[in-house]
Amino acid sequence: MTPPASVPELRPLALGELIDRAVTFWRGHLKPLFLLSLGYSLVNYIATKGVLQITAWLSPRLFTPDQRTPSLEELGQMMASTLLWVALFLFLIWSYWLAMVASSRYIVSAQLGTPVSPMASLRRGFSMIGPVTGAYLLSLLWSAGVSLLLMIPGGLLMVAGGVAQVMESSVLGTVLLVVGILGSSLGLLAAFLWYFLRFLLLPPVLAMEDLGAWAAFKRSRALLAGHVEPGFLGRGMVRAMILFTVVSLILFSVHLVFSIPSWLVMLPYGNPFDTATLARTPQLLLVPVEILQVAAQSFFSPVNFVACAFFYVDMRVRREGLDLEQRLGSEPSPTLAA
Repeated sequence: MTPPASVPELRPLALGELIDRAVTFWRGHLKPLFLLSLGYSLVNYIATKGVLQITAWLSPRLFTPDQRTPSLEELGQMMASTLLWVALFLFLIWSYWLAMVASSRYIVSAQLGTPVSPMASLRRGFSMIGPVTGAYLLSLLWSAGVSLLLMIPGGLLMVAGGVAQVMESSVLGTVLLVVGILGSSLGLLAAFLWYFLRFLLLPPVLAMEDLGAWAAFKRSRALLAGHVEPGFLGRGMVRAMILFTVVSLILFSVHLVFSIPSWLVMLPYGNPFDTATLARTPQLLLVPVEILQVAAQSFFSPVNFVACAFFYVDMRVRREGLDLEQRLGSEPSPTLAA
């Protein structure tokens, strides 16, 4: 069955046109996309707020300036708080994937002319918790290896700097240590960016194709690998990087704007960027402003979901002729979920 006339004709899109279509789709589907994103944003806010309060209770030293050397007990509390924040970070990424699966189901289905309701999209997301979790764990293992590989040069320089200091070459040792720390930090940042690019299409694959964790893991890699156009800018990963960077800058700017009210609320109690100020600010004043920020994020963050879902469709058009299937009215590819 051919798509309705109201559905834009599928064809390969330039990145600028893809972003323009994504924003147009977001503007035309504000309410359902907002509802799909709101629950995810509220859960993340509650989890973050809970961890913040637990950290303030567990390790008050982190929120109160103190020049004395921390005791062993305080070091243990700080380590426990650090592990708690790492666990929160991992949960937030998993939650993001789950929200993206549900949103991608809604977005891609509408783009293909077979729209589904937000509730059906949510059901799809919850039904894929197992594959999403499995693919997420695989991605963490894969990215851990890449992170270690990218941090090896900086780590070797840090070791060399330590050896140089032991051999009483303090200037050379200090230089090597500083360069090593910078190299390791850049390697970790590169690994972080690589993670989001490498697995950019994994949630849409899980949303639209009946695949398990490992099959979806390989499928998302196959869609991004190699060239789709001549030249460097025609590489799948490069196109993903440009798209991810542009959309991230837009959303980061919006996040900064809507963070201003919370900074103004904290300003009478000290530096808004100081953790001690966060602890001193009454939650009765801070929470309503943060809820407003969550609502704003739920309103704008679907732009990212739409852009990634459109990119998934575009890659299928370029690699598999999905546009030809739609024009000929043929049956969907067997990998597409019912």
